[in-house]
Amino acid sequence: MIQLHAKPLLFSAFAVALAGCGDGGSAPAAASSLPAGGGSGDRSLQTTQADPAPEGALALSVETLGEGLVNPWSISFFPDNLILVAERPGRVRAIRNGVLSPDPIPGVPPVLSFNQGGLFDILPHPDYEENGVIFIAYAHGSQDENALRVARAQFDGAAISALEVIYDAKPLKDTGHHFGGRIVWGPDDKLYITIGEGSRYKEKAQDMASSFGSVIRINEDGSIPDDNPDFGDGALPELYSKGHRNAQGFAYDAERDIFWEHEHGPRGGDELNIIEPGANYGWPAASYGVDYNGARITPFTEYEGTVQPFKYWTPSIAPSGLAVYRGELFAEWDGDLLIGALAGAALHRVILDGDQEAGEERYLVGERIREVRVGPDGAIYVATEERRGAPVGKILRVTPE
Repeated sequence: MIQLHAKPLLFSAFAVALAGCGDGGSAPAAASSLPAGGGSGDRSLQTTQADPAPEGALALSVETLGEGLVNPWSISFFPDNLILVAERPGRVRAIRNGVLSPDPIPGVPPVLSFNQGGLFDILPHPDYEENGVIFIAYAHGSQDENALRVARAQFDGAAISALEVIYDAKPLKDTGHHFGGRIVWGPDDKLYITIGEGSRYKEKAQDMASSFGSVIRINEDGSIPDDNPDFGDGALPELYSKGHRNAQGFAYDAERDIFWEHEHGPRGGDELNIIEPGANYGWPAASYGVDYNGARITPFTEYEGTVQPFKYWTPSIAPSGLAVYRGELFAEWDGDLLIGALAGAALHRVILDGDQEAGEERYLVGERIREVRVGPDGAIYVATEERRGAPVGKILRVTPE
């Protein structure tokens, strides 16, 4: 991947537009029409409403592995047919040999379960079978002072122990929105972590002295690699990319050597991005969406020095969870992207032909999907949830019929 050296954007032009455009952080509603913006950029794209992706033709077999879960946020695979499910309020549930255990896994750190805050992701170390190490992403602090936290811990298959905090997002904030919280192990044995911009503090996505609105890159002990990209004087050394809103989908495709990321837009403008070191993805200087009340956040869909999305959705589908399909069960899907959606409730398959999009299909239409992963057996596993945290979330195992 090309090493880039991005400099901070000059953001004074947006100070007036950003003032008073607080983001409530609720699930985006599908927009019926978007007002055209002024200034440069392709304004027509802000008023163009894409048709929904067609329903896919492949018949699926769906098996329920667990239900009655509260906001199941992530799915992780372990040896001996063990799956861990992180529930956002701060519990870890085990599915052993296809059966959901009634009791939570002990040893979970204290979690701030507030609005969108809570327990987000669990990542086993690539050498987990030898070292028993896992990484956990969660919200910590209080309603008035909180941030994303990442910890390293031991997991013996029954309990979590020896918790060690390795990273705290900075600065602390007083909102319960937009934490990010996805962790990916990179090909260079580094941890890559998404951090949201706190919603009300969207301008921090362009502040290089803040980790808000970023992907960061750290060593597994929390130290900072010497070869991270340079974002200029005063920038945090952990930054890998900036200009993000609230990334809740993140995956590495080893065969293409690509980090895929998707993030919630406001009202429209959800983005799918290819993450490059040192790149700036534009939020909130550039967006294909508007605020939830219809107000214009920015007149620009493009901005000098920022990267355009690989794909965007208007109206919003509220993407959550992302996986690159590699496996034999769905042989024709090999290399395609699987994206969960909350507002556009379905499992979205983004079909790739080389490095180009070749189409999009929807499966499990009507299911609000928070998480999607490809299991070691080649099956697709999804976590579903109802609105407002009703305890009817499910874990589904999906195979071809």
